[in-house]
Amino acid sequence: MNTSKKTLVWLFMTLAALASVMPFIWMLITSLKTQAESIQIPPTLLPQQASLLAYGRIMREIPFVDFYINSLLATFFTVTLQMVIATMAAYGFSRLHFRGRDLLFMLCVSILMVPSQAFLIPQFLVIQKMGLVNTITGLVLPGIFSIYVTFLLRQFFLAVPKEMEEAALIDGYSHFAIFWRIMLPLIRPGIIACIIINGLWSWNNLMWPLIVNTTAEKLTLPVGLASLSSRAGVEYPLLMAGALMAVIPMLMLFILFQRYFIQGIASAGVKG
Repeated sequence: MNTSKKTLVWLFMTLAALASVMPFIWMLITSLKTQAESIQIPPTLLPQQASLLAYGRIMREIPFVDFYINSLLATFFTVTLQMVIATMAAYGFSRLHFRGRDLLFMLCVSILMVPSQAFLIPQFLVIQKMGLVNTITGLVLPGIFSIYVTFLLRQFFLAVPKEMEEAALIDGYSHFAIFWRIMLPLIRPGIIACIIINGLWSWNNLMWPLIVNTTAEKLTLPVGLASLSSRAGVEYPLLMAGALMAVIPMLMLFILFQRYFIQGIASAGVKG
């Protein structure tokens, strides 16, 4: 590329980066404003006097710490159990040979064509019959089975050369030993990518926690922040302060593992 083309590419990338970061910057600025400044027309870019009052108010006026803990617990257990089940299922569908394997896999994948909203009422009725309403278990249980993660990890297992598995079988390794000691380390980028994707989904999930939880002590962050809206209006500094604190865990997770995430997404469709 010549100098002019490189300049255009860097200019485009800079504008794209600014467009991506601007919502976070605006969220931070709004959290430092007063309510009057946040709804002022025309809007002001910077507050006249920056204040951290909204951060103190949100900790006092709603059980924000409880919301945070509930979201952390729900996300941790959902993603952990989901990865345990999905990795074993993906290994079985990609490496084990049994009658009806491909047909069973296609039936599982066909579930992806059904809107997730169609499962909400049946799932709630099951959770209600089990007496798990307003519990972390009821919040986590429907999310631990993921066909999407199983499909994605199956592609990673298929990309591993069969010769490695055959050599391990000759050395006397069982299928479980091959799965645990050989396969999982080789598909680590894919596992990390799935953890980030599903961790983000579970952390931001609004619909299911809104349905299965009815007490304030069991609400998660998305539902708790949504409850700040009322007929009297929305206190934007309060909402932005809560939202800013809510994005910190997922942002840190992505920053720490972005190299594996990008590597995993880039190689997801490669089949050996």
